[in-house]
Amino acid sequence: MSAAQAEGRIRISEQHGIVYVLLHIARDQNLIQKHGQALGQPIEVEWVRLSGGPAINDALLSGSIDIAAAGIGPLLNIWDKTRGKLDVRGVASLGSFPNYLISHNPKVRGIEDFTDRDRIALPAAGTSVQARILQLAAARKWGEANYRKLDALTLTLPHPDAAAAIISNSPDITAHFANSPFQEQELAANPNAHIVLNSNDVLGGPSSATVLYATERFRSRNPKTYAAFLAALQEAAQIARQDPEAAARAYLRATGASTDKALLLSVLTQPEVRYDLAPRNTHVLAHFMYRVGAIQNEPRSWQDYFFADDAVQGGS
Repeated sequence: MSAAQAEGRIRISEQHGIVYVLLHIARDQNLIQKHGQALGQPIEVEWVRLSGGPAINDALLSGSIDIAAAGIGPLLNIWDKTRGKLDVRGVASLGSFPNYLISHNPKVRGIEDFTDRDRIALPAAGTSVQARILQLAAARKWGEANYRKLDALTLTLPHPDAAAAIISNSPDITAHFANSPFQEQELAANPNAHIVLNSNDVLGGPSSATVLYATERFRSRNPKTYAAFLAALQEAAQIARQDPEAAARAYLRATGASTDKALLLSVLTQPEVRYDLAPRNTHVLAHFMYRVGAIQNEPRSWQDYFFADDAVQGGS
C-alpha cells in the first residue's frame, strides 16, 4: 500500500517562524489525533522539518511528505508543474502575516537604493514567496521586463541564520526578506535595522504568504485523515484568535525556541495578523508569475490552485 493510500497516517512539513503557528498549536495540542478520533479514525502524525520551498516541493513529489507548508510562490510552482498529473493544490492558508524586507545598511531606504555591494538573504532565492514579492516590487519600480533586477543580489539562507547576520551587522548580508518572529527580533536587537519593504504594501493588504498544499491523490484517498487535518486547523485558528498566550506557549513548546514570549505576543496580536484558512490576496502574485513566465498555466482565480473545501471558501 502506498503512502497516499495509508488512511490514518499524515506526514507534515514544518519550517522556521511563527507564521506556522497554526501547525504548532495543532501539534502541541494533538488536534489532528483528536479530530481523527471523533471521526473514528486513529491518525499517526509525523512532523518533518525542512527549509525552503524547493526542498519541500521535492519532498512532496517524492512522496516523503503528505502536506507541504511553504510560501504561495512554491505552491504556484508545483501547481503549475503537476497540473493534470499529481494535481497539487492548496489545502488552506496559515493566516495572514506581513513579511518585512529589513536592512542594516543606513543608505538603503527603498529597493532602488540597493547596490552591488548589498546582499539580500531569502529562504530560497528566486522561488520563495519573499523572492516573488521582491520581483513584483521590482517590476512595479522598473517595469516587468526588469522584474529580476534584484535577483543577482539575493542568496538562499534559512531565516535564523539570516536574522543572526542582520543583528550582528554582517558585512556579507546587508538585508533579509524575513518572516515573524525573526523580523521583529532584528528590529528589536539592532538599532540599524529598519524596514525597506512591507509585503502588504506590495500585495494590496494582508495576504496569505504561507500556505499548505497536497496532492489530489492524498486528499481523495484519505478522506477521514484529510477532514481531521482541516478540522484541527480550524480549531487551531480559533485558539490563536481567542488566546494568543496559548498560541505563544504552543509555539515555544513545539519548536523549542528561546524567543521572548512578550515579543511573540506582540507579533500574534498585531492588527495586520489574521487567523483564517481562506487564502487572502494571493491571486495578484499568481497572475504576476504567469505574466512574466514563471508559471506556464494561467490561474484565472485563486480557486484554480486551491481545493474546493468549505474551510477555504471566500478566498482571494
